[in-house]
Amino acid sequence: MADAGDESNPLLQDFEFPPYDTIEPRHIRPAIDYLLKKLESDLEELERTVEPTWPKLVEPFEKIVDRWTMVWGIINHLEAVKDTAELRAATDAVQADKVKFDLRLEQSEPIHSAFEALRESLDDRSTKRRKESPDWKMLSDARRRVVEDQIRKRVLNGVALKGGRREEFNEIEQQLRKLSRKFDENIMDATRNFEKLITDKKMIEGLSSLSLGWAAQTAVSKGYENATAEDGPWVITLDEPSYRSFMGSAQNRALREEIYRAYAARASSGDTDNSLIIDEILKLRLEKAKLLGYDNYAEVSMATRMATIDKVEELLEKLRSASWDAAVQDMEDLKRIAKNEGAKEGDDMSYWDIAFWKSRLLVSKRDELEIAVRKCDNEIDYSDEGDPEICDENQEDDLSLRDINFGSERLLEAEDDIDEEDPCAYLSLPKVMEGLFNLARTLFGIEIEAADGLAPVWNSDVRFYRVKNSTGNPIAYFYHDPFSRPSEKRGGSWTSEVVGRSRVLSRDGASARLPIAIVVCNQTPALGNKPALMTFEEVKIVFHEFGHALQHMLTEQDEGLVAGLRGIEEDAVELPSLFMENWCYHR
Repeated sequence: MADAGDESNPLLQDFEFPPYDTIEPRHIRPAIDYLLKKLESDLEELERTVEPTWPKLVEPFEKIVDRWTMVWGIINHLEAVKDTAELRAATDAVQADKVKFDLRLEQSEPIHSAFEALRESLDDRSTKRRKESPDWKMLSDARRRVVEDQIRKRVLNGVALKGGRREEFNEIEQQLRKLSRKFDENIMDATRNFEKLITDKKMIEGLSSLSLGWAAQTAVSKGYENATAEDGPWVITLDEPSYRSFMGSAQNRALREEIYRAYAARASSGDTDNSLIIDEILKLRLEKAKLLGYDNYAEVSMATRMATIDKVEELLEKLRSASWDAAVQDMEDLKRIAKNEGAKEGDDMSYWDIAFWKSRLLVSKRDELEIAVRKCDNEIDYSDEGDPEICDENQEDDLSLRDINFGSERLLEAEDDIDEEDPCAYLSLPKVMEGLFNLARTLFGIEIEAADGLAPVWNSDVRFYRVKNSTGNPIAYFYHDPFSRPSEKRGGSWTSEVVGRSRVLSRDGASARLPIAIVVCNQTPALGNKPALMTFEEVKIVFHEFGHALQHMLTEQDEGLVAGLRGIEEDAVELPSLFMENWCYHR
């Protein structure tokens, strides 16, 4: 077991930036064993001496929580981006102990009582009526938020349950965490296990040169050393960049159906079958909700959000009714263009056809607009003074100057939206990040500069950045892991924290500890030594995730338990990300 002086374990070092490059599966058990012993002792001491004051309750509690969540966050992150069988086994071995200590923290009755005492005091003990504590009015809004958030979390984690009901709750929670981990692992394994080897070029007609290059590069990684974009062989996977590119451009309908069905049926059979896991999760969630006094798990979920179940259902109905006619028309448009091209899909449009024919429809619209604008330009008489006009105003088919302007704008929009891969020629990753950072400078007055080499990273493609305020002082840092790595990295995109801003956890005892974020995407990797090219969807994703990172990094709140992404309702947390994403459509 590691002890306090065991500096050989990187997870136990006093670091500003985690040593991601040196952490190995063998370090996990000793580190967790040491931390559990140390933090359990710290928690017992806090419970023995706790008082309902900030220095005697919140500050020591934040230190315990921060050390625990930081180390576990590092392990969890490495599992997501550098998955191996050894890492899974090492994490699985300590998972039950981890959940047990999580519940120990949340179900501590002395800590919970102290938080409640900060908020309210008993006015009449015989009737147990409560009123605001005198100290409550003296707390800042941020500190009130900390107290309210901690009380709510503890109730949802079973602190109010007694005896056998708490034991039942804890067993359910252990099972839910275990099942959720297995569910995620099955999805990752099922995605990783599928590959479609193609040797006949006719089978992948329609794919762009970029898509062929990526498929050949994937084939090389699978052992087909001589694979080329021109001659193959090519490998299609269920990894998002490969799947999305193939479904939007492959002309072979039977192959599109095969790939679609494989994607839709991931983790539904064999060793990675999640069917029974889903059933068990639903059953346990309902039991958990009932123990907490709720009718169903949806109510538990809404307890940490601004919305209510009724409001969610109301919004869904508004969206359905507003979009239905447009969706029906979209489908008719897809069928129309399929019929025009003599395809069977005109009478039988299936799920695996939609992405392909959407791309074809957008190409058709762009072509129509180009013809209209050229016709409009040819019919304008520029010889007379004043505004140009159409030569023959009596013809109903003629276009006015307003039509030209409108058509030109629509043409530009169509060129932006046309084909997920068409814009790639100018949406290179370096240019996109430069634009994103320039936007952040304009909106928030910050400067973002590369700081590669300052912090260890887990993969050579990962970039590290420093964020400065308008006076040039560092205010935050972040990692960016852009590319898909199907063999070791789970799908999707996310933003997580390494550490949050905190006065209590100040490294120099004067200024607050600076926040550090991680932005993870799964975009299409670069081909050879060329810059990575991005689809428009991938651009939106990185803008979206950077919105989350900005919320974490630009906070000026020094109360660590509610700084950055902490202590925010789980639906409200999406506001900054959608705000940044919408700039992708701004001209």
